[in-house]
Amino acid sequence: MNFLVIKKRARLTKALASVTLASVMTFAATAHAQMVSLPNDTLGGQERQSSMQSSGANRTQAQGQGQQQINDTPRADYRSGTYGPVPSTQPRNPDLLPPFGFNLFTGGFRGAIGDGLNPDYRIKPGDQVTVRAWGAIELDRVLPVDAQGNIFIPGSGPINVEGQSSQQVDNSVRQAITSVYPDNVEVYTNLQGVQPVAVYVTGYVENPGRYAGTPDDSLLYFLDQAGGIDQDLGSYRQLRVIRNGSQIATVDLYDFLLTGTIPRPQFQDGDTIVVEERGPAIAVVGDVHRELRYELTSNTLSGAELVNLARLRSGVSHVLLRGDRPSGPIAQYFDLSTFGNQTIRSGDEVTFSADQRSETIVVEVEGSYYGPSRYALPRNARLSELLDAIAVPQNLTAVESVSIRRESVRQQQEQSLEDSLRRLETTYLGATSRTDEEANIRLREAELIQRFIERARELEPSGRLVVAQNGQISDIRLQDGDLITIPEISDSVLLSGEIVVPQAVVYQPGMSVIDYVENAGGFTQRADEDQILLVRQNGAVEHAKNSPLRPGDEILVMPKVPAHNLQLVSTLTQMLFQIAVTTRVALDL
Repeated sequence: MNFLVIKKRARLTKALASVTLASVMTFAATAHAQMVSLPNDTLGGQERQSSMQSSGANRTQAQGQGQQQINDTPRADYRSGTYGPVPSTQPRNPDLLPPFGFNLFTGGFRGAIGDGLNPDYRIKPGDQVTVRAWGAIELDRVLPVDAQGNIFIPGSGPINVEGQSSQQVDNSVRQAITSVYPDNVEVYTNLQGVQPVAVYVTGYVENPGRYAGTPDDSLLYFLDQAGGIDQDLGSYRQLRVIRNGSQIATVDLYDFLLTGTIPRPQFQDGDTIVVEERGPAIAVVGDVHRELRYELTSNTLSGAELVNLARLRSGVSHVLLRGDRPSGPIAQYFDLSTFGNQTIRSGDEVTFSADQRSETIVVEVEGSYYGPSRYALPRNARLSELLDAIAVPQNLTAVESVSIRRESVRQQQEQSLEDSLRRLETTYLGATSRTDEEANIRLREAELIQRFIERARELEPSGRLVVAQNGQISDIRLQDGDLITIPEISDSVLLSGEIVVPQAVVYQPGMSVIDYVENAGGFTQRADEDQILLVRQNGAVEHAKNSPLRPGDEILVMPKVPAHNLQLVSTLTQMLFQIAVTTRVALDL
């Protein structure tokens, strides 16, 4: 293979660029040109042609006889993008999802008491104004606003301040004092305190009632005191503030949830906050940050408005719309850009999904090589394409021992191991005994098996895929997430498993496996001297009896199975080999 030879950096860059670009272009062309079809021999060409001619003749005859013409046009245009997977279940009921804004009243609004310092606050009877003057007159008083809306300033008389802002009160007081003392006087005013109010909160809230606050408290403060909005029945979009029978404000909490804006009416004693009944709603599920119920202000909502409301995950490309219409149930599939023009109605379920295949995969390389560690390749890239574009150090790389770690292989190994362990449990842990002696034997075996199973389930399969054998490398198609290992030439041999002194030693030509084991202290008492494995650098696992030892190998000595049940010994031995192959661990019994 070309990658066995050292390449110059310029050649590496040029080769990799040409491979990647050419492969991407080739893949794109073939991906768009190729269509899925049945094999030619599924229906013989002669039969197919005859069948088509017969069908055409039948249609012609039917038309000639005045019979109803058969509509044989396709029922779905695969190019339209509006036909997707038709679900077998009914649309999800929006009532089963939490509402958008369900966590609004967990932030402690009831602890955020207004301080009366809002510059837009309007003075009303019961408030208190601090007035200080010095120079021509010395004055330091806290003046209450009386029932007529006046404060009384000594030497100046009453001044009406009801309905004024704090800045306007300052100007009024300053003007009144300077009209009497025009020269050498300084004036300072401050809103000392405001009169508390009691506001009724009713409608669809958890705890309707009368709650105390200040005129400048937020509507959220009073709602929070009432336990928040009833999540099943209350509306987050239709709230009213009523004073003396007249509506003074309407509130849509979606504005606050999305943009932080909310009306700030100045409450008076006896005002009422009414939470209306929840309006029509839709269910939003799929690739969103949270599956929620969204309330509509009318019976319909555009797709663009819903996209603005829902918080989509990255990569969302399509939308499945399901619901009921006067003509019957519908299920339509749109790409995200087209969905903006669609109309969503009450009771619909909208499923956002990342349903677009990536045309590239990302693989990683480790070991002895030059260049970056990650490569973006076309989906149909093969191992040879990548290896031909990678330069390696000459005489330092074990090019014949390339291997791949693959997630799908790891999952298969994990499932296979779990299936084997489950069969082991079923076969031996539930067996019955006919005598006390047999029962004791079964008990000891059960303890052995149970410990073995617990330890085996803690091991992680490697997912190693052997692609190099007998000096040849299989040109397999790469998968996203593959980790290609190009090992460095090794001068050592690793000894592990049931060996007295597990260690790594320098490879010595002419030494046998037994020589290495004896130099490491020999076998342990639990060792099965007839079951010694060699783990190659390419990930392959072979029996030492049938394979010569090479530098870079690992000598793995398997343990004996401490049981007298020959069938159990055979089963456990087989599983030990399976574990050794998938995890490179000689599990101790």
